[in-house]
Amino acid sequence: MIETLQHLPPAADSHGALAAQFTDLAPPLTARQAAIEAARCLYCYDAPCMRACPTGIDVASFIRNIHDQNINGAAIGILKANIFGGSCARVCPTEILCESACVRNHYAEHEPVKIGLLQRHAIDNVQFAGHPFGRAPATGKTIAVVGAGPAGLSCAHRLAMLGHDVVVFEARPKAGGLNEYGIAKYKLPGEFAQQEVDFLLSIGGIDIQYGQALGDNLQLHDLHARFDAVFLGLGLGASRRLGLTGEDAPGLMAATDYIAALRQASDLSRLPVPRRAIVIGAGNTAIDMAVQLKRLGADEVTLVYRRGFDAMSATGHEIEIAKTNFVRIKTWASPLEVLFDDAGRVAGMRFEETRMDEGRLVRTGAFIEIAADAVFKAIGQAMAPPPELDTLAQGLWQEGGRIVVDGALRTIIPGIYAGGDCVAAGQDLTVQAVQHGKLAALAIHNDIVSEAAWPT
Repeated sequence: MIETLQHLPPAADSHGALAAQFTDLAPPLTARQAAIEAARCLYCYDAPCMRACPTGIDVASFIRNIHDQNINGAAIGILKANIFGGSCARVCPTEILCESACVRNHYAEHEPVKIGLLQRHAIDNVQFAGHPFGRAPATGKTIAVVGAGPAGLSCAHRLAMLGHDVVVFEARPKAGGLNEYGIAKYKLPGEFAQQEVDFLLSIGGIDIQYGQALGDNLQLHDLHARFDAVFLGLGLGASRRLGLTGEDAPGLMAATDYIAALRQASDLSRLPVPRRAIVIGAGNTAIDMAVQLKRLGADEVTLVYRRGFDAMSATGHEIEIAKTNFVRIKTWASPLEVLFDDAGRVAGMRFEETRMDEGRLVRTGAFIEIAADAVFKAIGQAMAPPPELDTLAQGLWQEGGRIVVDGALRTIIPGIYAGGDCVAAGQDLTVQAVQHGKLAALAIHNDIVSEAAWPT
């Protein structure tokens, strides 16, 4: 945990100056800029950008609404497909999804329409008198949702729209999941994540109970017996280990733990910041970690990956962000040994250089050492089945420690559904989790309504 870093000097800068480093990564479009950008859209029939969006947002329609100065209409179109449209506009990798599919890429300018910024413009400037979606007549059914992250809350919201009552059980003290605890602070600054949750809950019919953890004070068999259906929207809670001696030493920790502490910090100047840091990983979380350390005032941040740039799971856009923030990226180096000082704290790491040989990653026998006051692991997360699973739940965790579901997000147990990061073959994207929650809600509704209509 972050307490192991308390021996490092706190940031010398004031909280205000540091907070200025964590405003929106890109400035918002002005009304004029949005109008000009919307005019670039060709409003394609069967638009490829819509097909590339995991939640199926009708991109051409909402952009046309922006062009016609109908901001409320644009926002409703977005939120109807993706109730987390505001956060997804900021954190979704639009450069490899909708914007990559934009037909403008094939024109002379080779520049897609700025779909993400236009989506953000619509959501940020909407003026609703109340919640834009009403609830259907009450069905008398109550559904349990475990996990108040994007998947769970998306499911809860859609179920509430369909007339059901929902009880959400959340282990942490705040709702929002990854948006609240795991996204870089410069991507979702301020209280945006909680404002989005508050907006979602304003539809009514959703009750959140905090401090409720599956396998601890919450058991699946009890939920299955008490509720008409159960949706599991569990995140990936366990950080993968390097498998090295000394991995639990002070100064070596999971990047996700530090990011969570950073997002919850009320005074950034009191957050421990290493002068020199190593981040091990190649994904967007590794980039988030490295960039935030630099913005907090770290002198040297080195991101280390055992393969080359072309194999990094971080998008090219994210890699450019790291370079712009003066993060050093060292490729073709595999962690070998944690180095310690006389007090037993992390002093750096030893790596062995690697290369590809006939399609296999091999070690070269050459070594490098990088000095550091702290090392952060960002090598991915795994699904950690709750510690005390009841008999009913034990059969759910199968492929790679994740839950197997069918195309409608049904598990092998009737009446139990799952979505988001906890299911097999997931994409581990916020936008995918939102879509899972929406699809699961529709499946739950169809299943329990059809069941209620059967003659007794």
